Amino acid sequence: MLKKKPHYDSDIKWYDITDKELYMSRRRFIRGLGKTAAAAAFTLLLPSYLSKAWANDKKIKFGSIEESPYSSDEKPNRFTDASTYNNYYEFGLDKASPAKKARDFKSRPWTVTVDGHVEKPGVYDVDKLIKRHDLEERIYRLRCVEAWSMVIPWVGIPLADVIKGFEPTSKARYVQFFTLYDPEQMPGQKTDIIPWPYTDSLRMDEAMNPLTILAVGMYGKILPNQNGAPIRLIVPWKYGFKSIKSIVRISFVEEQPEISWNKVAPQEYGFYANVNPDVNHPRWSQETERKIGKVGRFPTVMYNGYGEYVADMYRGMNLRVFY
Repeated sequence: MLKKKPHYDSDIKWYDITDKELYMSRRRFIRGLGKTAAAAAFTLLLPSYLSKAWANDKKIKFGSIEESPYSSDEKPNRFTDASTYNNYYEFGLDKASPAKKARDFKSRPWTVTVDGHVEKPGVYDVDKLIKRHDLEERIYRLRCVEAWSMVIPWVGIPLADVIKGFEPTSKARYVQFFTLYDPEQMPGQKTDIIPWPYTDSLRMDEAMNPLTILAVGMYGKILPNQNGAPIRLIVPWKYGFKSIKSIVRISFVEEQPEISWNKVAPQEYGFYANVNPDVNHPRWSQETERKIGKVGRFPTVMYNGYGEYVADMYRGMNLRVFY
């Protein structure tokens, strides 16, 4: 199969126009779970505010997407499921608010500040950062803390590839991420629900695992604002709150940093947040999950089924203590 490569030497953006039907006919979905929770039915038609947001959607299709080696043929949820029912407290507490309140969010221009223990710190334009890599489709199942799940076809690039370009030093043991702080655009930040800006972190070996990606799209399109545009983290063996959205800063640090939800409620949200059916949330069991679009509950799988790729990182650790 011929694969179109990005035009590194031109001024064309990292996404290219492609016919939707051609695109859909050649790609295969692999599984993914969005950081969402829902028990409600969704309409097949996009709400008016989403129709407006995607009015020019033909301009933002990806021209070349390679299939991930971690692929599955599991059927994805509808785009409406994933884009209208979101956890994104920067835009409100209820699941419908992000799609409504984020429609005018400005995701360009956008820069990512890189600092800490790296040889190449700096402020990077997000499009130039992405153009350094061939985009790969990475679609995973992630379980959110509410034990609901959804199948989303993520589009992204391995975080490890990006990190290597910054040349971390031997002192870089953790990678910390920060979401944009802009209360005027993100009205939820005018509340004191959590200390803003939102921050989360991975141990270096977790960040370098090939399953960890920086997502820049889903369903073959650029990320909608409510799903974390223009760039977010996807960590498929962890609960959804680890997959931080709208990243503006990546910091390489030596000591384990505080993360937002662990700071607010350490008894409920641990630093590691690995999917583990044997460790219950204080307010609910995590032994089973509900899958949106399916009836009933299903057993939660350790590490979300990715144990063969990630279990060695936690060998010898007490996962009830390091939850």
